[in-house]
Amino acid sequence: MILLYYSIVVSVSWVAMIIYLLIGFKKIKQLGRQPIIEDEPPLSIIIAVRNEEEDVEKALLSVCNINYSNYRLIVVNDRSTDRTADILQGFAGRYPKLRIITIDTLPEGWLGKNNALYQGYINSSQEWLLFADADIVFHPDAINKALGYAVKQQLDHLTMLPELISRSAILNSVFGTFCIILMTHMRPWDAKKPKSKAFGGIGAFNLVRRSAYEKIGTHASIRLRPDDDLQLGHHIKAAGLRQDVLAGKQYIRLEWYKNLQQFMNGLLKNSFAIAEYRLGKSIANTISVLLCFALPMPVMLIFGSADIRLMAGVVFLFQVIYMVVVPPNKWWYAFMVSFAGFLVAYITIKSALVTLAQGGIYWRDSFYPLAMLKGKK
Repeated sequence: MILLYYSIVVSVSWVAMIIYLLIGFKKIKQLGRQPIIEDEPPLSIIIAVRNEEEDVEKALLSVCNINYSNYRLIVVNDRSTDRTADILQGFAGRYPKLRIITIDTLPEGWLGKNNALYQGYINSSQEWLLFADADIVFHPDAINKALGYAVKQQLDHLTMLPELISRSAILNSVFGTFCIILMTHMRPWDAKKPKSKAFGGIGAFNLVRRSAYEKIGTHASIRLRPDDDLQLGHHIKAAGLRQDVLAGKQYIRLEWYKNLQQFMNGLLKNSFAIAEYRLGKSIANTISVLLCFALPMPVMLIFGSADIRLMAGVVFLFQVIYMVVVPPNKWWYAFMVSFAGFLVAYITIKSALVTLAQGGIYWRDSFYPLAMLKGKK
């Protein structure tokens, strides 16, 4: 009977979740449908780089050739040891709007990227700030359309859902399930509702009004957060400021990770931070992912009766529908839901246990004690 009740709850939950997500995604406006503006507010584009020789040239070419005239590009080179500095100098000679800031030492009590973005802010004066990653490729009209939307809607913060790409088919299939987990948690379509706790914050594109950024305490208030992009969005929403999320399909592209191992390593560094460094919350998150994503299909198909297997078929059908409807997913990604669920659960609990065992995290070759991350010293 326990399996029957579990199967019923899982089946109803999956059907409801897929319907909820598809309705929610329909509420998110597309960046590509926004108009081009002529009255351009002053903008600083701030990008932090560290050892980005593989991606930074392609990304900067896209930024330096945008259809927007009233901007300054500030690239903060944070202690790079590869060819990044040479590549940046080559761009500086060709693009007068580009300013390079070089960081040689990391201040006490800061994560490197957060400090770099903060230094970019200090060296800017424009009304709007765009914090972006060093591996983002922009359509020429992307920033113009985004600024136009933010001004028209009188927003304080606009973030963007980028088009995720990867050279790994397995990683792309895992992204399909991971995005379900992430979007269910964030509910970006409700970020614009003042009374909703939903929020948005994505490192690929965080466009924020200078006054709003200063009101929440800048990156200084989140200087030790590995999930700084999420926290920026969360702080802005918590301060009662106006926020919204757009879909950047075909306008903002990002190869977030190149393979499954990079994906795992990246999440291992910040999963415990998302749980506020609380072991109990990490365990609860792990169990939730196991029960909702990893276990349902194997358990229902292997141990279930004919009725339970029929319910498993319904769940799988809705998973296929989701993958077909939501690009760039492919229908066969539905077969990877259980695998992705086990993977995310493994990363979630391992992140907590490794952080506790070593007493902190290693981030970009620097060690941060857990007490410091929790703000206790």
